[in-house]
Amino acid sequence: MSHITLVRHGQANTDARDEESYDKLSDLGHQQARWLGDHLQFTRTSYTRVYCGTLTRHIETASSMGLAEPIRDPRLNEIEYFTIAKLFEQQHGVVVPTDREGFVEHLPLTFAAWAKGEIKDTPETFEDFEARVSGALRDIGTEGGPAIVVTSGGLISMVVRQAMGLDIPSMARVALAIMNTSMHRLHPIGPQLSPVLFNAVPHLEAPDRQYAQTHL
Repeated sequence: MSHITLVRHGQANTDARDEESYDKLSDLGHQQARWLGDHLQFTRTSYTRVYCGTLTRHIETASSMGLAEPIRDPRLNEIEYFTIAKLFEQQHGVVVPTDREGFVEHLPLTFAAWAKGEIKDTPETFEDFEARVSGALRDIGTEGGPAIVVTSGGLISMVVRQAMGLDIPSMARVALAIMNTSMHRLHPIGPQLSPVLFNAVPHLEAPDRQYAQTHL
């Protein structure tokens, strides 16, 4: 049975406060991706189809994993979270956090306001984001053998929302849980794609690699 494996990109620039500055892997991000690539090779896990978004961190992750040249699809790109967060701050006074603890509280508030249409002039609406994600997964499908997709955490959380019927707070909790270079697998069960693997990081479970289990 063919399946789709989603991979979140490696750790990016954690000091960034805008989209452009964030969009590159850190040294650790490249190492996480190399370890994942080594794991897939060691376990003889192969994919006949390779996809990624068009963001630099997606392309760098696929390259460091040693994947074949991927099909680049902008529908697999992350939401512009920094842009949306700045608009949220300007319009509603919700300050953009500077640490992980603040981000854990900020993301659910931002997702909820965005989904309700309370943040104006965003790069895309929540509904448009839903539509492009479902369209991309539908077009990738399961024909032609297993597919691997290098993308971002927000998009993976939307895939899980659509597969499991999650509400916005639950989707936000999923997004916060997703680790860098984690794997998430979807199998066709009946007419639907269903999650059978979530947030797997076997390449980072050895004691000397657990420090590399990062979320930001």
